[in-house]
Amino acid sequence: MKQSAAFFLLFLFAVVAWSASHHGADMGVWIDGDDIDGPMVFAGGGLLLGGAIALLVGAILAVVFAGVGIVVVVALVVAAAAVALTVAPFLLPFVLPVLLVGYLMGRSRRNQVVRT
Repeated sequence: MKQSAAFFLLFLFAVVAWSASHHGADMGVWIDGDDIDGPMVFAGGGLLLGGAIALLVGAILAVVFAGVGIVVVVALVVAAAAVALTVAPFLLPFVLPVLLVGYLMGRSRRNQVVRT
């Protein structure tokens, strides 16, 4: 799928380039009585300028969205920590038996290692 999308974009670029170079060949622009002709005088410059602007805007948006993503992740971590700190005292009755069982199991395993 990705490869066909790349070929499609390459085909569209080729069509645009062919159209800009062939269909505008008979274009003529008159500025102060001087004839300026050719397809790439204004259209080519605009195409290059538009491409450069699009790349710059894309890079700026990538940086902005990456920054927003980092801020959102940090906010979620802080919210999760706040919720955990709020709920922690209520979970203490559940945590104490688990810690006690873990301690007793670890002590019995330690005693088995010492015996062998």
